[in-house]
Amino acid sequence: MKKIIGLFVVILLASCGASRDAKTKQKIAEHYPKTVQQTEHEYPREELKIVAKEETETLEATSKVNVSRNSVEEYIDMYKDLAIDNMREYKIPASIKMAQAILESGSGNGRLAREAHNHFGIKCKNTWTGKSVRHTDDAPDECFRMYDSTEDSFKDHSEFLAYRPYYKKLFTLDPSDYVGWAKGLKQAGYATDPKYAEKLISIIERYELYELDKEALGSDYKKIQPTTTTKLITDYYTVQRGDTLYGISQKYNSTVNELKRLNNLSDNTISIGQNLRVK
Repeated sequence: MKKIIGLFVVILLASCGASRDAKTKQKIAEHYPKTVQQTEHEYPREELKIVAKEETETLEATSKVNVSRNSVEEYIDMYKDLAIDNMREYKIPASIKMAQAILESGSGNGRLAREAHNHFGIKCKNTWTGKSVRHTDDAPDECFRMYDSTEDSFKDHSEFLAYRPYYKKLFTLDPSDYVGWAKGLKQAGYATDPKYAEKLISIIERYELYELDKEALGSDYKKIQPTTTTKLITDYYTVQRGDTLYGISQKYNSTVNELKRLNNLSDNTISIGQNLRVK
């Protein structure tokens, strides 16, 4: 009899313990719900990647800078009036000027823009007598122009293009022909990047910078179709690594002596980045 009673007590205690365990587990489950899996599904990784790709881009010319679309748009709003004013005075498309400034300065975030107000990556050259700063570009510690203000940088860029012979042909293009200007700048040797023209055109079309040309020109604005773009600038050639006068003469159906005559050369020596007249 005692054995039976003892067995009953053991069974009763076990059932009570199991009941308490079940209630405890239920309380824990209610207090700490399993939400980890739900959180992962609420923010799918694929969607986040797409947003990041749309909102950021890398601008690389004299500086390599990662910028957001908002940053570029703020930069445009800040300086578009300068570009329009310069277009009216110097006949350089505001779309081109703005695109170059965005690319060369990283929308104002590059070192040259921040420390030297240089928004166009213009180097000192032999004629520069103003302040300067050293910056590594095509070669270490190259000399770049320093300005007192962004306004001075925009104006000097206009004069840099307007008063140099190898950019002269650009000013025969229609001022709304940003495609011709972009390709002409590359061919005239403004930059060594082989994709420089394509980058400018992409920036202009992505941010609709041709609207600045419309504002500057008013009723004189003409929409230029890519297929009807004026014949590009071919009077000058920028010397690349490995070039020789003979090779260049063959490329342009000319002769070594003719190239020497056009460029007042006393011998066959040429240097990388040199602009040679070929016609």
